[in-house]
Amino acid sequence: MCCSELTDRLLFCEHLKQCVEAPMSPKDKSIALNDPQYYFNRELSWLEFNQRVLHEAIDSRTPLLERLKFAAIFSSNLDEFFMVRVALLKQRLRAGIDRFPPDGLSPQAQLEAIAQRLRPMVAEQHRHFQTLRPQLIEHGVYLLDYADLNEVQQRSLQDYFERRIYPVLTPLAVDPGHPFPQMSNLSLNLAVVVRDPATGKSHFARVKVPSSLPRFISLSDFQPKEKRSIVWAGVPIEQVIAHNLKLLFKGMAIESYSLFRVTRDMYMELEEDEAGDLLSAIQQELRTVRLAGSVIRLEVQSTMPKKARQTLTEELELTEQDLYEIEGLLNLRDLMSLLSLPLPDLKDPPWSPVIPARLRSLDEYYSLYDSPTLGDGEDFFSMIRSGDLLVHHPYESFNASVERFIAEAAHDPKVLTIKMTLYRTSGDPIVNALIAAANNGKQVVALVELKARFDEENNIAWAQLLEKAGVHVVYGLVGLKTHTKIILIVRQEGEELRRYVHIGTGNYNPKTAQLYTDLGIISCRDDLGADLTDLFNHLTGYTRQDSYRKLLVAPVNLRDRMIAMLRREADQHVKTGSGYVIAKMNALVDPLIIKTLYETSQAGVKIDLIVRGICCLKPGIKGVSENIRVISIIGRFLEHSRIFYFHNGGAEEFYIGSADWMPRNLDRRVEAITPIEDPTVAQRLKEILDVMLADNRHAWELQPDGSYKQRHPAKDELDRAAQTLLMEAALRSSNQPQ
Repeated sequence: MCCSELTDRLLFCEHLKQCVEAPMSPKDKSIALNDPQYYFNRELSWLEFNQRVLHEAIDSRTPLLERLKFAAIFSSNLDEFFMVRVALLKQRLRAGIDRFPPDGLSPQAQLEAIAQRLRPMVAEQHRHFQTLRPQLIEHGVYLLDYADLNEVQQRSLQDYFERRIYPVLTPLAVDPGHPFPQMSNLSLNLAVVVRDPATGKSHFARVKVPSSLPRFISLSDFQPKEKRSIVWAGVPIEQVIAHNLKLLFKGMAIESYSLFRVTRDMYMELEEDEAGDLLSAIQQELRTVRLAGSVIRLEVQSTMPKKARQTLTEELELTEQDLYEIEGLLNLRDLMSLLSLPLPDLKDPPWSPVIPARLRSLDEYYSLYDSPTLGDGEDFFSMIRSGDLLVHHPYESFNASVERFIAEAAHDPKVLTIKMTLYRTSGDPIVNALIAAANNGKQVVALVELKARFDEENNIAWAQLLEKAGVHVVYGLVGLKTHTKIILIVRQEGEELRRYVHIGTGNYNPKTAQLYTDLGIISCRDDLGADLTDLFNHLTGYTRQDSYRKLLVAPVNLRDRMIAMLRREADQHVKTGSGYVIAKMNALVDPLIIKTLYETSQAGVKIDLIVRGICCLKPGIKGVSENIRVISIIGRFLEHSRIFYFHNGGAEEFYIGSADWMPRNLDRRVEAITPIEDPTVAQRLKEILDVMLADNRHAWELQPDGSYKQRHPAKDELDRAAQTLLMEAALRSSNQPQ
């Protein structure tokens, strides 16, 4: 058993022990809050989240191309779910690990439940996609099948095949002299059965669809029978290959062909304490899992002959449970490419993040690739000295706030040191600013998390680039992922050093900052600066930091402080009758936190939870959670911010940060949550939460049975789509002081 998996098991056992031993109020002794009946299964809850994503693809209120986008996201989400979560369940099953999660389902029972729930969802996705194709035609978008083309068009595609596709294909036979080929993760392949006319024998072969070529081949000369304007017409590349197989298998008779796709186990585990060089170890592991990870899912066209299907399942060592029949196109995640079509009426209205009003008073925003001219007027740092700045992305500009903060520090002669964490980044602006800072003689430290799942290769490349430029690069702590989003800047101001900080909920990634909703606080408060100094010293050196002035840090004190605040809310409610908790996050899984929420509800405290994805807590159960309401919001932006609110007897407290209420965030990651003490900023957070809780367009309410019901406006009631209202609010506030 791997080191981290053993750690998972020990932590889980400890959670259950705590759940059993933690004291309860006398009136609740008859209710065992660790009973599996009070917990949803994590994996099945995630499937319900992806069902809500799929609903956006089905909902006629969603613009047509955006519906394709959500269908693609549904598929992409599923790929990752199989590569990680299903893979882990299969690993545990093979290893004979029989410890159950709080809901009581064994690994085998979970795998069976996943397949049972997922098959109708996948069928619904593909059935719905077929209904979208004629709607696309109405707008001049023709996603065609090869059989739809006339003879002239097919000849044109044959010419294209011979010139552009044929040279990169490699047919691989399967026989005693040719072993079954290795297949890379998520690859599209054609299973081809050919017959040798000379011998009469049939043979199996595999042709990989090259991922280096576009999935959909454009038809520039396509003219439909209907007199419509053409925006785009294309054919899936696999169909072009399939109808030209005779050129690949000359002299053979093509008996059948059908598409299939494999998904491999990409769950990487490293014995970090035994790795002499973490970077090299991860590079080697990445090379290994792409081809050597066990195949855990096989998607096949429903038309695939039984013999070809049997060959694949036997060679890949799969069962019927691992097999998913698909009607129509495989790998709908490639539909995302159609979102680039010039059809603005079929997309969400364009959105340009606004520049926060306080930042508008600074010099005109400069290019991050040029040295900024700070001028004699107010600069970014003096603006922060006048009060904390809350930035809310993508409603407010990441470029004009966080990027500018780093870039200005890189060129400011008074700045001595820049330290920041990089979990996921798209690179250039942030990395270039750090390189510029190092070139300008500043001490620059970047903690690059090499173990950020599916971003390992990117982070290795950024780390090597930064190191070459003279940046001190740290790879994090053994056994822990550094997930916190923090920046510390030290600046010489007169005879003193002043520290400026950014603490956020999202990655330092300009691309995702336009797609994910995230929050960040930029401040020069002494206590936060001192806390981040201690935290960076812990991350880069040798310390046993066990307390912080203001920050809630995992795995040091975050869990204990959150539980203490929930219990304090219960005590305050007994005194004042006004207990109230709001928590917004991506996932709620941790059994001890859930148990504490149940206890807080039993004390009469009203609890509103805004949980985008997985939620293992069951709301609305009499005597347990009737005071808890859970909603999930799925809209054009991915809800990613984490906000925590405690009424605290009227002395309200707000927190933001990088951690969800999951065991991995509380125990196996370095996370930071910061209190918000500026009254103006706190008021903004309360307004954001109020808008989200009132959403009647994109909000879904979790039911006690695990299903979700989407809210709809009542008769004569206007839509209250939270993300739309927050965009409107950003436009109004951008011209007013914060």
